[in-house]
This record gives sequence, C-alpha cells and structure tokens, in this order.
Amino acid sequence: MRGGRVVAVDLGATSGRVIVGRVGPATLETRAISRFANRPVRAADGLHWDLFGLYAEALDGLRRAFAVMPDIRSVGVDSWGVDYGLLRGAGTSQARLIGAPFHYRDDRTARGVARVHQRVAPPELFARNGLQLLPINTIYQVAAEADESLELADALLFIPDIVGFWLTGVSRSERTIASTSGLLDPTSRTWDEGLLETLELPRSLMQPLISPGERLGVLSPTVAQSLGAPDGVSVTAVGSHDTASAVLAVPMRPEAAAYISCGTWGLVGVELERPVLTLAALTESFTNEGGVDGRVRLLRNIMGLWLLSEALRAWDGVGSSIDLSTLLGAAAEVAVDVPVFDVHDARFLPPGDMPARIDAWCDEHGVPAPRTRAEYVRSIIESLAQAFADAAHAAGRVGGVDVRTVHIVGGGALNELLCQRIADRAGLPVFAGPVEATSLGNILVQARAVGLVSGSIDSLRDLVGRTHIPRRYEPVSHRRRERLR
Repeated sequence: MRGGRVVAVDLGATSGRVIVGRVGPATLETRAISRFANRPVRAADGLHWDLFGLYAEALDGLRRAFAVMPDIRSVGVDSWGVDYGLLRGAGTSQARLIGAPFHYRDDRTARGVARVHQRVAPPELFARNGLQLLPINTIYQVAAEADESLELADALLFIPDIVGFWLTGVSRSERTIASTSGLLDPTSRTWDEGLLETLELPRSLMQPLISPGERLGVLSPTVAQSLGAPDGVSVTAVGSHDTASAVLAVPMRPEAAAYISCGTWGLVGVELERPVLTLAALTESFTNEGGVDGRVRLLRNIMGLWLLSEALRAWDGVGSSIDLSTLLGAAAEVAVDVPVFDVHDARFLPPGDMPARIDAWCDEHGVPAPRTRAEYVRSIIESLAQAFADAAHAAGRVGGVDVRTVHIVGGGALNELLCQRIADRAGLPVFAGPVEATSLGNILVQARAVGLVSGSIDSLRDLVGRTHIPRRYEPVSHRRRERLR
C-alpha cells in the first residue's frame, strides 16, 4: 500500500464534504466519502448557520470513512472565515453553544461597523489588523452582538474551532481562521489586546492560539466510540480557513504568480512573507490573512460564483428547468456586448433576485441590461473575470510580486468560459485546478504533521503539481476574440 491516510472535513459556505486522502512522497490521492448541502436558516432574530446539522453530517461522513478505512491517522477541519459561536462553560464537560452562529450575510453587521469606527478610524484599524474593510469581518459582528450575549459567554470560537472542540474537548483558535477576525495582530500573529480593550470586548473570550500542523488533541473517547475509530486518532490543526488550505494546494511559484480561490467567494491575491500595511493596500481594498507556515495571503475578497448561483436560484424559483452546462454554452456564444457591472456593489451581498439587481445596477449607470438568461450569465462571467484580472494585477503591484501567471482553484476552475475570460482580460496564462484544492491543502498539512510527507510548502506544492496537472488557458487577443464571435 502506498502512503497512509488522513481525512479532511471541509465545510464550505454552500456545501460540505468529507474526503479521505492517501499521501506519500509520490502519492496524493483522494476519495470523497460524503458531500452535503450547507443551508442557512432564517429565524426571527436573523440569518443563522445550521452548525448542528453540519456537525451531524461531518460525523456521518467520518463514521463511513472509519468503517472502510480504519487506518486513518488524523482528522482536520476547515471552513469559511469570519463567523463564530459563543460558548458557555468552555473547558468543561458541560460546555454548550449559545444559540446558532449568525451568518455573515445577516444585516446586523451594519450597526457593528458604526460602533467600531466610532472608536477606531478605518486607517488606524487597517494599520492594526491589516484587513479589508468588509462589514462581514468578525470584529464588526462581535461589536453588533447584544451586550447580554457576550456577558453569557466565556469563549469565542470560529466555526472549525467549534467542530474541533466538539471532537476533542480542547478549546483553541487556529491562527489562519483567527486572522479573518480583525482582532489579530498580523505581524505578531497574537490577539491584539489593546484593540480588544479599546472596543471593550472581553479578552477572556479569545482562546489560546494554535498553528497549522499542531496537534489539537485526539478524538475524545465518546466521539471515537460513536465513529468506530481506534483510540488515539489525532485531530490536527490545518489551515482552518478554507482559503488558507486552498492556497497551500495551488501549484504555483509565489514569487511570480497570483492565485484565485473561486467558489462562493473569489479570493484573489499573492502569497508573501510579511503583511503589507501601507496606504496603497488599504486604498486598493486588500486584506492580510494568515497562511500555512507563517505565510501571508495578501488578497482582495470579491463576490464569486454566488452571483451565478443566486441567479440560478431566482430562475429556479419561477419553475424553470435549468441546466448549467447548457446555459454556460449559450453564454459563450453570446455575440452582443453585455454590461460589465461592479461586483463589489453592496446590493449583491444578501440573498435575493440577482437578475433584478443587475437590472437595477444597469439602470442606475445608464447601460442596457441583459435581455436573455444567456446574456445575464455572460454578464456575470465578464464582470467576475474583469474583477479577478484587475485584482491579480493590483495584488502584484501592492505586494511587489511580478505576476506572470494566474492560478485558479476551486469550483471556478471547472468553468471554462470564466477561466478563458480571466486569461483574456488579464493578458496572462491561467492555470486551472485542482478543483478540490481546499481539501488537498487540509490533507497535506495533516500528512506532514503525522510524518507521511516532509518538507516546505514548495515541496508540498510540487507534489500537487505532479499528481494534479492543471489545465492551461492562453490569453486570446482582442482581434482574434472578435473573429471567434
């Protein structure tokens, strides 16, 4: 048998998966055990994540994995960023989650932005935490919490930290997920106690920090028994922010490449050794988030395939039968100019009728709106491609990277039209894949931690490149593109 096995629990903003990886010096193979939807729940007080349902799905996937592969040596958990839960009694057998975690698309965050900026002006805040000023950031969400909710809690844990706590009973915050909060010093990678004090947020809520590759603990006896797992299976801290894991699995040369991790969101940036806290980084809307092995992900958060999925949901709601591949094929054949709209516009953040919002944007800006569904899809693709291309070049300028190639991973790597249009608009080759980069990055950190492989990030990326060869898209000149129409 080649290599050994670890298992990744990868919780995305729209879906989750449990994937087993077999890893060795020349081996990187995966097997999907389960996939499940992540459906938020709207309650009287706002939009929430069904974290208990996600945990049940994760346990079911792990149970099935151990049933057929009892030699699994480690479990690792990653998820989307910024969201968190409040716990009472952390560190005891009576610990409980106080309510369901809020969804970052819940509109309560607006009042949190005002509260934070009353105490810390945006330029000063960026100099302290290095984050793009987005209302979804944890710092704004916590500031929006009712005072009584914070008073009831004695621990704040991010989504993968909660799952790790339920698996092991150990309460820790992993650094890459913590770096999305706005409460972590991006240089020292420790909690910014001065900022917490300024915002009158209890320091006691913030848990001890742990880095990717460190052992969080082992499956608790109760959990191990319920999963049919042997004693002593490690739970390893990975790049618990899903983008941190995804970027680890990008087969790139970071000194000459930009990356796009494209799913619900599009995260576009470059990888650096140190954060960039300059006025240019703030003005260009870049964020500094933690990566594996202390790397920094200088990136811009961009609305991703959420735009397309919400458009499809709106059409599905009127009883239409929609085949995405057919619709993308029709979009590729669109021969008329379509609007390239601003994907950063706040109107596109909440759930809702995306085609109607595109119409409203076009009306306000005096440009013709799309007329057919194929034109709407082409407009979304062109708008995303332009935003991604602009961000890739801007990341290179701000981060001092000579960007010569662009790598796209995640679900967007399967979208041939999107990949080609990014190449065209950026004027650079685009390498697409691997699609399951997040799970691969999660798996690789675990594999290195338990001794299945060794070496630096570069060597791990080399293994990805040898086992998951990306597809190359060359930019097409404007004249040739017109002939293709």
